[in-house]
Amino acid sequence: MEADFVIVGAGSAGCAIAYRLAEAGASVLIVEHGGTDAGPLIQMPAALSYPMNMARYDWGYQSEPEPHLGGRRLATPRGKVVGGSSSINGMVYVRGHAHDFDTWADMGAAGWAYADVLPYFKRMESWHDGGHGGDPAWRGTDGPLHVTRGRRNNPLFDAFVQAGKQAGYEVTGDYNGEKQEGFGPMEQTVWKGRRWSAANAYLKPALKRPNCDIVRGLVERVVIEDGRANGVQVKRGGESQVLRARREVILSAGSINSPKLLMLSGIGPGAHLAQHGIPVIADRAGVGANLQDHLELYIQMAASQPVTLFKYWNLWGKAAIGAQWLFTKTGLGASNQFESAAFIRSKAGIAYPDIQYHFLPIAVRYDGQAAAEGHGFQAHVGPMRSASRGAVTLASANPADAPRIAFNYMSHPQDWEDFRTCIRLTREIFAQEAFAPFVRHEIQPGAALQSNAELDGFIREHAESAYHPCGTCRMGRADESGAVVDPQNRVIGVDGLRVADSSIFPQITNGNLNGPSIMTGEKASDHILGRDPLPAVNDRPWVHPQWQKAQR
Repeated sequence: MEADFVIVGAGSAGCAIAYRLAEAGASVLIVEHGGTDAGPLIQMPAALSYPMNMARYDWGYQSEPEPHLGGRRLATPRGKVVGGSSSINGMVYVRGHAHDFDTWADMGAAGWAYADVLPYFKRMESWHDGGHGGDPAWRGTDGPLHVTRGRRNNPLFDAFVQAGKQAGYEVTGDYNGEKQEGFGPMEQTVWKGRRWSAANAYLKPALKRPNCDIVRGLVERVVIEDGRANGVQVKRGGESQVLRARREVILSAGSINSPKLLMLSGIGPGAHLAQHGIPVIADRAGVGANLQDHLELYIQMAASQPVTLFKYWNLWGKAAIGAQWLFTKTGLGASNQFESAAFIRSKAGIAYPDIQYHFLPIAVRYDGQAAAEGHGFQAHVGPMRSASRGAVTLASANPADAPRIAFNYMSHPQDWEDFRTCIRLTREIFAQEAFAPFVRHEIQPGAALQSNAELDGFIREHAESAYHPCGTCRMGRADESGAVVDPQNRVIGVDGLRVADSSIFPQITNGNLNGPSIMTGEKASDHILGRDPLPAVNDRPWVHPQWQKAQR
C-alpha cells in the first residue's frame, strides 16, 4: 500500500491530478471515502437535484446558525462519491473572469494570473459550441473535459437574452471566451447526454493504467515525520492503516475537508489545535480561515402560457423523460436546463461583472422541492464578490466528526446593498418587452415588497448558498502569515505535502467553481511533476469601454 504519490479525494482537482501524474509514468494511489457514481441519478443531467440531497453521495454538512440570516443553518453539500462535487453539482461550466485570476496574482499567487491559467483551461477542455457561436481561439479542443451547450429550444431561453439586450446590456456569444459580460448561452459539463464529471473525464481513463489505483476509506490524518509528509492514515473496514507516499501527499479533499485534514494533522492555528489536544507541527493561522461562498436568490415569475417545464412536473412526465434518457441519452433528461446566463455589473465604476444569472424555465427550488404556483420561470441571481469571510474549524479531534462551518454570510453592509440591487435589476429585466407574452405576475419576492426593509427581510429569509465554498487554504507568498500554500501548491512549513482544490483560491472567482477547481488540478500537476508551466499567453479580455461611467 504505497505509491509515488498519494492523493486524498477523487474530486474535481484530485481526478485531474491523478490522470496527469499517471500519464507521466508515476505510481498513484487516490483515496476516496465515497462510493460509485454509477446509475441514472448521477449520470442523468436533469436529475441534478437528487444526488446533492442524498446521504449516499453527500457529506451532509450544514453551516452553523448564520447570525445575519435569522439563525438559519444552510445546507453545504459536498460530494462524497467518485468525482466529488462534480458528480453532484449543477454541471454549469464557468472559467471565471480574467480579472479574477489577475487579482489572485496581485494577492501573492505568482504565476496564477489569467495569462498563466488560460493555457490550462484550454488544455483541459474539449469545447463544443453546438452552433451557438463562441470564441474558438480562446477554447480548447482536445482535453478530457467535454463542455457543451443545451439546445435552448424553450422560447424562454431566448426571451431572457433578448430582455437583457432590451434593457441595454451587452450580449455575448461565449462568456468563457473574450467577453464574459452580457447575456447569452450557458455552458455545461455534459457529453452525449451524460454528466461529464471529473470521474468520467479523468479518473476512469487514469484507472485503466496499471500505475493508478483507488483505495476506499476515510483519511484520518497526514503522517508527518521529521517535518515531512510520508503518507496518510486511513480507516478501512474498522481498521486504521498507513498508505505510504514515496514522493508526496496531495490533499484534494475540497474546501471543507482539506483544512479539516490539515488541522487533524497538526497544521493550522496553534491555539485552536491545542484546544483539541492536537500537537502543533506547523502553526498556520490561515488554515480554515478566508472561507467564501456565493449566495443567491431565486426571483420567480408566474407564466401566462404553458411553455415551462412544469408540464413534466408529475410522475408520468418525469417517467417519460427518464425513459427517453435511459434508452437514447436524449431529450429533456440530457440537459441541466440551465441554458441561458448573464454576467452584469451592478453599477458604474466596477470594471468587470459582479452579478451572475442562471435562468431556468421552471419555478422550483434547487433541492427539487415544490414547483411554485404551476407554470413559472426563475432567475438565480447573486453578487460575485462579497466581502464577508467565514471559517472552517474543528468540532473535535475525531476524524469522523463533521467540522464547524461558519460562513458569516451577509456580515458586511455592502452585501445588503448588492442583493437589493440584484432584485431590482432582475425585476427590470423581467419587465422588458421580450417577456411580455410570458409573464403573469411575480411569485417571489412578490410585487408588494419594495422598500429596502421589505427586501432585506426577504433576503434574510430566502438567500441560499450557490454551493461555491472556497478559500480555506489560501495560496500566497511563503512569507505571508495568512497563506497556507505557496504558488506551487506546497504547504508552507511541511515538506512533501501539497493542497490542490478550491480551498487554495485567494478570492472567489466569478460564477461556478467546478471549472477553476479542475484547472487548479491541471496546473498543480505540472508543479508536482517539476515541469515548466505552460507558456503564458497575451489574450486580453473584453472590458466595457465605459465601465467607469456606465452600469451597462
